[in-house]
Amino acid sequence: IAQSLSLVKNPYALGFSVGAFLYVAAESAIYVWMPSYLVCDATTLKATYDCYTEGFSQTLAIYSVTAFFILRAAGRFVGIWMMSHFNWALVLMVFTGAIVLCFGLGLWGGKQLALFLFPLTGIFMSVIYPTFNSKGISCFPKHQHGSVAGVILFFTAAGAAAGPFIMGLVSDANGGDAKYGFMVATGFAAVLFVGLVYNYIKNPTKERLAEIEASEYAN
Repeated sequence: IAQSLSLVKNPYALGFSVGAFLYVAAESAIYVWMPSYLVCDATTLKATYDCYTEGFSQTLAIYSVTAFFILRAAGRFVGIWMMSHFNWALVLMVFTGAIVLCFGLGLWGGKQLALFLFPLTGIFMSVIYPTFNSKGISCFPKHQHGSVAGVILFFTAAGAAAGPFIMGLVSDANGGDAKYGFMVATGFAAVLFVGLVYNYIKNPTKERLAEIEASEYAN
């Protein structure tokens, strides 16, 4: 425990952990708030999705969370290809920017546009957390991998708890409208994007990763 707590002060462990917190907080909006946001202003249960055109749009509205997870699973393969062809920092920056764009346009365009853009974020979210976890652990010697993973996991759980809670407070303060919860999620994603822009430009982990690579995996 003492070792894990001491790692919180390490800038590499803290940086990737905060990134995981922001990512999970933003991601939680999909399975916590998206179903509420996409529901029509209906007076009966039968009319819950009547504001969408019958057929594909209504089906997508009903199974939007399922669509998100299907796209997130497919995004793993997209991510593998992207990571093998481009700088990991560039991929994370671009994909997080795409999430901010999807969230922002979904809020601006309303339910009819969010119906497609919110589930689409699954593709972009697919590579972010695994990369945070992998690169965060790789910044430390092998004997510290378990402790670092524990720190990142703690911040992950904190994001999963704090994100929906904060969104709920903001939403309740504004009449219970789910769009305000998504505004908060967009804010989390935007802060993460700014951090990843900095990470791409300054590349603060470059020397650290090279140092660990040489000392731990040279043979």
